[in-house]
Amino acid sequence: MSDVLMPQMGESIAEGTIVRWMKAVGDPVDHDEPLFEISTDKVDAEIPSPHAGVITEIRVREGETVPVHTVVAVISGAPGTTEVTHTAGVAAVPPSTDAVQAAPGIPDAPDASRILRPSAPRGVFLSPVVKKMAAVHGIDVTRVRGTGSGGRVTKKDVDAYLAGPSSSPTPAQGRQPLYQPGDNVRVEKMSVMRRKIADRMLTSLQTSAHIYSAYEIDFSRVAALRAAHKARYDAEGANLTYTAFIAHAVSATLREFPYANASVDGDQIVYRDDINLGIAVALEQGLIVPVIRQADRKSLKELCVAIADLAQRARSRQLKVEEIEAGTFTITNPGIFGGLWGLPIINQPQVAILAIGSIDKRAVVVDDQIVIRPMAYTTLGYDHRLIDGADGGRFLQALKTRLEQFDESLL
Repeated sequence: MSDVLMPQMGESIAEGTIVRWMKAVGDPVDHDEPLFEISTDKVDAEIPSPHAGVITEIRVREGETVPVHTVVAVISGAPGTTEVTHTAGVAAVPPSTDAVQAAPGIPDAPDASRILRPSAPRGVFLSPVVKKMAAVHGIDVTRVRGTGSGGRVTKKDVDAYLAGPSSSPTPAQGRQPLYQPGDNVRVEKMSVMRRKIADRMLTSLQTSAHIYSAYEIDFSRVAALRAAHKARYDAEGANLTYTAFIAHAVSATLREFPYANASVDGDQIVYRDDINLGIAVALEQGLIVPVIRQADRKSLKELCVAIADLAQRARSRQLKVEEIEAGTFTITNPGIFGGLWGLPIINQPQVAILAIGSIDKRAVVVDDQIVIRPMAYTTLGYDHRLIDGADGGRFLQALKTRLEQFDESLL
């Protein structure tokens, strides 16, 4: 018999939600065959079976959130699991009252005592998500009825508490119900990813003083360089995209203006030495932001390869946790859907985010002549606690100059 554990998908992740089981009780399963799909604070992933055998028990239902290292299923005909289950490339350590040492060949196994015994009211487990929600909404979690294992307060419990009469205005207080019994409506629960996006966006708006500046950029130079070099890049396995040009120019601009590559910690400013560029990728049920580490040290060709690889693996749920962590600046591209511009919400704990609108041919005035040029609006959203309007303008002006005068030697 072998226990299948909820994997530790990163040191900072304390719980996971079972989104979908791909096998049922009684089904045979091969080693490394996809077994279930999970969603965490950081990443969604398909989890392969750690052993071959037959599913004899499923202990965690779809939609249920449990702490890492919880036994979620049992496989018969497989060797027993007593120390470490290695799932999806991440070491999962079973619950223990003592610190568990990392198994040979598996680096950075987390300290189980630190993960499984956080301080919490009533001595029950509180995930980082629940703690953050409690802090944001000013909730005393001792007043929330926990439905999780051992009375643990889960995100679902906090959502229910917030939806209750104690925290929401009633119709008598002026709030009308969204629908009445018998109305022609369709009601469905948010997906796990949708709920997490909602929480993060609300938290960001409550954390940062958002302000926006917009510039129009002429992409004639980039378009000409792309046309001249695309065939060569294709032959070398790199798709030369506008996004890669933008990422390269943004990375250089961040090095010039370090305040846009920083974070705010209370009354302190944390300046990041590494430029880790997040590129937002749209998914069917939401979006995710994989990160290119040390983007300013990569060539244009390396950025092309990295962007294509991360986007493909994001859409197939194959990203590793470390590939969506530690971002210092984010680029989002509503232009691929035809959007002229956008006002994006800052990806915490970052202080700035860049939105790229669609690149369209427009009539513009150049040297007192009306000409047709490929133009795009770029919008910088930034945290006014740290960045003033003049600094946001300087950043965008430098980015505009880099793109409109892109150095061909960089190709």
